[in-house]
Formats: sequence, structure tokens, C-alpha cells
Amino acid sequence: MKIAVACGGTGGHIFPGLATANELVRRGHEVTLWLAGKSIESAAAAGWTGPVVTLPASGFDTRLTLRALKTAWTLLRAGRAGRRLMRENPPAVLLGMGSYASVGPILAALRLRIPVVLHEANVVPGRTTRFFASRAKAVGISFDGSSFYLRRAHLVQTGMPIRREIEEAAAAQAPRMFHADSCTVLVMGGSAGAQRLNQEAPPALVAVARTLPGLRIVHLTGRSGEEGVRALYAQAGVDADVRAFTHEMAALYERVDFAISRSGAASCAELSAFGLPALLVPYPYAVADHQRENARAMERAGAADVVADVDLSAEWLSEYLLARLRDPAKREQMSRAARARAQRSGAAALADLVERSAG
Repeated sequence: MKIAVACGGTGGHIFPGLATANELVRRGHEVTLWLAGKSIESAAAAGWTGPVVTLPASGFDTRLTLRALKTAWTLLRAGRAGRRLMRENPPAVLLGMGSYASVGPILAALRLRIPVVLHEANVVPGRTTRFFASRAKAVGISFDGSSFYLRRAHLVQTGMPIRREIEEAAAAQAPRMFHADSCTVLVMGGSAGAQRLNQEAPPALVAVARTLPGLRIVHLTGRSGEEGVRALYAQAGVDADVRAFTHEMAALYERVDFAISRSGAASCAELSAFGLPALLVPYPYAVADHQRENARAMERAGAADVVADVDLSAEWLSEYLLARLRDPAKREQMSRAARARAQRSGAAALADLVERSAG
């Protein structure tokens, strides 16, 4: 089949869209990516060799401002341009991964009566998903809690599509062994890093390292924090593996025992896949506070602990880590809970849904 995947805009939409697109290609389908012309897209989709359609779009504001009106006009133009392109080369189904970048392709598909499948990564659906959910043939969701917000839609629990290499490494991983005298802690704030984690985690981990000499530290800072965080550990005489980012996340997840992380949908899915117990610190300025709801879902499953960004301090974190790292039984329990909530391949499940929805 010919399948269109609209996944532009941000990494949170591009990466799961690419994972699903690659799964569909492996099944023999002809897949076209529909992107929005943003700079992040070229880097994120660097390995994609299939066709790409670019419909320029930008994020919209719900307030009635001149900028919002201009953005709405841009999205309507994208819908018209997409309709012309789809009429020339019609897909059997359109998969929209959410965000403003999906609006134009979704409008075009609906106008041409092409079946639309949506995917929602977070507990709290984004504006695009909420607006189009009732008109879509199906909506794949990552968290059960999304059903509260999308009551008029046909929902299917697909889980979150993650990169194939991460998925395969998680499936092949031997059961984790937790010890009280040694532990490797990973700090990560997402692709852009997290200033709060970069500020509070180093002094906390330095204090813990003085009590637990078997502690090892891996800290992913984001591009702007690497030098400063590395200096903090060095000044304290603590050996830490500090990087801006890494392309080897699968290998990193395999070697760590505990994570301190933001709670984006991809991070939650990857932590669950690897059975990695975590302390989640939701990004407080996420749209509709969706990271908090993601984190609470992980907490209710028993897979993670949660602390608000405003409540995170080096003193609190050091006390928390000492208690948690000295309790391998608790970490093992969290690990089992994380693996239990990890479903089968999210990309495969979403690809199944796309195939069923065509025609």
C-alpha cells in the first residue's frame, strides 16, 4: 500500500513516526514522510531514504492574535497544498503523529475521504489529536489515561513506537541484578537537557558518592550544560561520565541501574522497555502539563517515583538517592513494574492499526 506518515515539527513526533514508517517499509509498503520544514527534521530523518513531502507549518496559539491568525492561514494553505498532492498520488491511509505539522496533511486526507489514523504519545492529548480524534478512523494511544480525554474516538492501545535498535536491545537484555554496594545512575533531561537537573543533580550525586564509593555516574547534559556540569564533578573529585548527548542510548540503558529523568513520552517508553527504575522530574512548562500526567501514570504502575521540579533540591535528592540505592529489593520491584507496563513493539502495533484502517 501507499501510506503517508505526517510526523514533522518536533523530535517527540518525528522519532516515533520514523519508527513506525520504517516498520511499514519492512512490511513492503511504500511510505512517504510528510514534514513541516523545520531544521530539526533534517537531522532526525537523516537515515530516511524514502520520499518526503514538505508542507511548511508552524505552531499555533489559541489566543486571538495577529500571529495566531497568520498561523491558521498557513495551516489552511498547507491543507490545500496537501490536498492537491494527495489527489495526484493518493495514499491508502494517512498516519498523523500529532502537532501542528500534521494539521495540513490531516485536513487534506479528510477532504479526500482518505482514512486517517492518529497517534497520541502522552496521557494528555495535544490540540491536534483532540481536534481531529472524532473524525479519525482510529487513534493509537500510549497511556490508558488518554481515554479520559478522547471519549468520542475509536481508541486502540498501541504503546509508544521507539527506535528499533533500542527495542531490540531491551528485548535481548538479561534480567537486571541490583546491589546495595554498587550502582550506576543516569541523569538525562531530554534532547535539550534540563537546567534544573544539571543544577541539582551534581551536588546530590557528589554527596552520595562520598557515602557509596561504588557509585558510578552518567550525566547527559544537553548541548548547553556539558562544560559546567563536568567542572562541578571534577572540582569535587568525583569521576563522572558527562556528555552533551549520545547516539548510543541502547548501550547506555543496558549499563545503568537507576535513572533521574524528565518524563517525555519517549523517555517513559524507553525506561519501561529496559525495566529501568527511575525518579521522574516532569518539565513544568510542558503544554497542558502533560509530562506530569505521564510521570503520574508511571508512578501508579509502580515503575517510578515522582518529584515536582520546584521541589527538587540537591539536599532532598541526596537523601532520596541514598535511601533508594541502599534498597535493591525496592529497585527490583520497580524494574519488574516498568517491564510489565512495556507493551510489545509500539511501532509494530501502530503499523498493524494502520494496515487495518486502510480502505
